[in-house]
Amino acid sequence: MSDGAGSDPVDRALLQVMMQSEASACGLYLLAADEPVLQLTVMSGMPLRMLEPWRRVALAAPIPVAVAMRRKDLVWAADHQQLARDFPRTSVAVPYEFALAAAPIDDGAGCLGSLLLLWPAGHAPQLSPAEREAVENGCRRLASVLRTSPLAGGSAAPAGAPRVLSPPPVRTVDPQEALAAVDFVERLPGGGCALDLEGRVTMVTSGAAELLGTRVEDLVGSRPWEVLPWLRDPVFEDRYRSAVISRRTMSFVAHRPPDRWLTFRLYPDGRGLSVWILPSDGEHGPAATPAEDEAVPVQAGQIYHVLHLAAALTEAVGARDVVDLVADQIVPAFGAQGMLMYAAEAGRLRTIGHRGYPAQAVAAFEGVALSAAHSPAVHALATGEPSFYSSPEEIERDYPGLPRLTGKAARAVLPLIVSGRPVGCCILAFTRPRTFSPEERQVLTSLAGLIAQALDRARLYDTKQQLAHDLQAGLLPHRLPTVPGLAVAARYLPSTRGMDIGGDFYDLIRLDEGTVAAVIGDVQGHNAAAAALMGQARTAVHAHASAGAPPGEVLARTNRLLTDLDPDLFTSCLYVHIDVRTHRACVASAGHPPPLLRLADRPTTVVDVPPGLLLGIDPQARYLATEIALPPESVLALYTDGLVETPGVDLERSVAQLAERLDAAPRLGPDRLADTLLESRHADADRQDDVALMVLSAERVGPKGACRAGRA
Repeated sequence: MSDGAGSDPVDRALLQVMMQSEASACGLYLLAADEPVLQLTVMSGMPLRMLEPWRRVALAAPIPVAVAMRRKDLVWAADHQQLARDFPRTSVAVPYEFALAAAPIDDGAGCLGSLLLLWPAGHAPQLSPAEREAVENGCRRLASVLRTSPLAGGSAAPAGAPRVLSPPPVRTVDPQEALAAVDFVERLPGGGCALDLEGRVTMVTSGAAELLGTRVEDLVGSRPWEVLPWLRDPVFEDRYRSAVISRRTMSFVAHRPPDRWLTFRLYPDGRGLSVWILPSDGEHGPAATPAEDEAVPVQAGQIYHVLHLAAALTEAVGARDVVDLVADQIVPAFGAQGMLMYAAEAGRLRTIGHRGYPAQAVAAFEGVALSAAHSPAVHALATGEPSFYSSPEEIERDYPGLPRLTGKAARAVLPLIVSGRPVGCCILAFTRPRTFSPEERQVLTSLAGLIAQALDRARLYDTKQQLAHDLQAGLLPHRLPTVPGLAVAARYLPSTRGMDIGGDFYDLIRLDEGTVAAVIGDVQGHNAAAAALMGQARTAVHAHASAGAPPGEVLARTNRLLTDLDPDLFTSCLYVHIDVRTHRACVASAGHPPPLLRLADRPTTVVDVPPGLLLGIDPQARYLATEIALPPESVLALYTDGLVETPGVDLERSVAQLAERLDAAPRLGPDRLADTLLESRHADADRQDDVALMVLSAERVGPKGACRAGRA
């Protein structure tokens, strides 16, 4: 992290949009080069610690900057009530009054990142036209600068901590005026001090030091609640955080042992806070004197960080999500330098994630039996109680050699237990000795319970996903047969919702040396029942096609079978009989989207096929076939509706758009052509339906035979 006044072109553009929109704080998020993550790169107007939970934001996360980029539209929250309604996870971690806007930074070729802006409490319910114009113009300037600035290296977020920019001072003063200002504040009753945005004291009067009961030099450069034990209550830090975010004047009364009460008033702006301290006139009753020990207190920032993590854990899907959340948020929240996460499997501990540990330390405890001795994680799981070690000596006493092996001087060992059953263990480690206060131990213990439940749920989900993946892989063809004169590529993308399994299927059936059948279909639903019916439909089509039935009859026989099964699910299907020698194809459809045909010398067209009735409805349904030419260098694309269906868009229009994409695609082989057609669906973070695609490209072959659209 580096402070600056904005000498870089990106910095200047960011400070300019902050000034023109009259925002109190801003942040620039850029898309990482090699992962779908937004990284905080430059910021101004608020402490970096307050944005710690959002240093790295997954593109799919329900966080304003990510939502703005996904939607390619401005996101607005006028107050905390709206933020809680639209972005509950964010509101839990920042429970203050302010207004927020997030806007995508798009240069026309794609989104580079997002701009975050905050306004003080009391903003109007909507952005004014001038503010909105300032935000939009700022995003355009940032997009233009980012394409050429070394800050972004082109378009990707650079590694490292964000840059923190300091707004310019209100005015400059000469030494004589500065001395006069000091004399002025020293003559006022009580005392005052100045804090930067990070909460560190930058100036303090002698009157303030006397009231606080300490020396000026002990305060400058430190945070008051870290130096003065009686200010360690999270409430006091919370007032500071609230003043910085809301830009509202805050006050509180604190008890200075043994018998003094002091009133603090906080006056914030974009560069820091002015704090005035006076003896309190009110009677506030007796107060207990806190113990003078070395314990590290639970701070307000830690509490809100933990609340943010608790909200995030409810959204974690797989075990990897849980590990990443703990590593990216819990580790920095408590100032830890290392993390180990174990899962209990078959009587042993298996490492599922780690940060900040040398490889030999991770390997030393991999697969250790739950009955083994001399393992902190095993001991914690055996007793069900967390262990806290404040120094290397304490660790060495119980586990000789462990401090030298790990390079860590303190640790919290948290057993992960659900309903009395061990799920795993989480270890937070520190490179320096530190004491865990009773409050901090309580917070970490409660957090371990949340992590345990999330990990147990995530591992169950991972097991189901693996089962679904194996089932899907077993039902779809492992490989497609080689057919001289025909190049074929097939793709399948599962839905991003529900189980990773669906009813979309495809097949390529080699009938004889010169004929082949291409099949694609879609069973209603995304569950095991849909997958089972898909397997039956695919088997039936394969059997009837191999028996030599013409396309319409293949669908009719399959329909009768599915109707007899009465699965309460419907199936669409497209069957194409191809004679590679005559370059002819016969197509029959059971309510399936029509295929696309691209010829070498003509625009891509949508093949006009009688749609027919969905399979499994009427046992007497009949299906008509359409014959088309499939000359060399032509391409036939078969697909399921997941590739073309878009909410609010007419299906025919979507099919026409897919035809346009196929027509505009370079003359590539089927594999690259299939990937090109799927590009938009690969990038879809919320794909609500499965996608199956087959691309068939006709090639020149030897002597031609007769068209056999009927019996093979």
